[in-house]
Amino acid sequence: MAADIIVPTLGESVTSATIARWIKKAGEAVAADEPVVELETDKVTVEVNAPAAGVLSEVIAAEGAEVEVGALLGRVDAAGVAAPIKEAAPAPVAGVHAPQAAPGPVGRPGVAPLPSAAKLIEENNLGSAAIPGTAKDGRISKGDVLEFLAKPAAPAAALAAPKAPRALEAREERVKMTRLRKTIANRLKEAQNTAAMLTTFNEVDMSAIMGLRAEYKDSFEKKHKGVRLGFNGFFVKAVCAALQEFPAVNAEIDGDDIIYKKFVHMGIAVGGASGLVVPVIRDADQKSIAEIEAEIAGFAKAAKEGTLKLEQLSGGTFSITNGGVYGSLMSTPILNPPQSAILGMHKIQDRPIAINGQVVIRPMMYLAASYDHRIIDGREAVSFLVRVKESLEDPRRLLLQI
Repeated sequence: MAADIIVPTLGESVTSATIARWIKKAGEAVAADEPVVELETDKVTVEVNAPAAGVLSEVIAAEGAEVEVGALLGRVDAAGVAAPIKEAAPAPVAGVHAPQAAPGPVGRPGVAPLPSAAKLIEENNLGSAAIPGTAKDGRISKGDVLEFLAKPAAPAAALAAPKAPRALEAREERVKMTRLRKTIANRLKEAQNTAAMLTTFNEVDMSAIMGLRAEYKDSFEKKHKGVRLGFNGFFVKAVCAALQEFPAVNAEIDGDDIIYKKFVHMGIAVGGASGLVVPVIRDADQKSIAEIEAEIAGFAKAAKEGTLKLEQLSGGTFSITNGGVYGSLMSTPILNPPQSAILGMHKIQDRPIAINGQVVIRPMMYLAASYDHRIIDGREAVSFLVRVKESLEDPRRLLLQI
């Protein structure tokens, strides 16, 4: 009996994926729940497991093809005897309707765009545009069309002859951008193009936080079974407290409306093998410092191993990024749409400052809050950042909620 391998639900707002590679080949034996194919989405790489033990009897969707949620990828002969082995051809992907070739010289001549791309081409009347195809065999993917649409309008003559890749010089290497990297680039450019983004700065004396860590880190780690006491837990709690006072900083724009959130899903930027990702601590405002630190440690480990789940990367309402771990002294963080603000942490550095008329050396950190001025006024942004600073310099304020 044959068992179908289908594209699973890919998470919030993700409707398609690219087949990165087949882990198993047609004719090979597979165990139940063993990974057989790897999909690359706009956010993470996802492994699809075999629905039953047996033999991978048919590979329907080829590597490089773009597939929709629910599309048929292949089949496993659960009886354990391979049917006549069928390898996928670089033809239309099963599980989605075979596309009609778009009129005009779109992409590689004679090669139809992928189904989701064909729909976008038709909707945007791009039948005569030359869209470079980056999927397998030069086929045009949905991402190729979106990238084409995002480019500034060019003269018709230029559209007919896209610029060829430049020749490489000695000791240069050309590496194709991953789908994740292209998505990061497009989203960040979108933030610059759509948001009225400004950044406000302040600095925080980290003496109180560092003193607490030094005094309690050992007992904290012992009580919470190996969870280390870091800086992020304090920052998350300080931000959550400030967001309660300034809800616009935690809101988002939806058309002509503003959506206010009565919860905080905190995005924490972490470096992964494929680039920067922002997993989300859900209901961070309801969690303890120990719970927050444990989740962040888990995110960092999963990001390095490439095992973050799609549901961990969606739904954030505010984000924190820490360039200080790489040595950054100051930066202007960029928004993570549809969020309206982001906080940047930086390197802690001993600096001379004046306190009560005396010059003293203190561990100081610059803070940067970038925000969308369409929804957040300068007064709110500055006041929000000041409240974060006050909570960090006197953590007792968090306990007393003042």
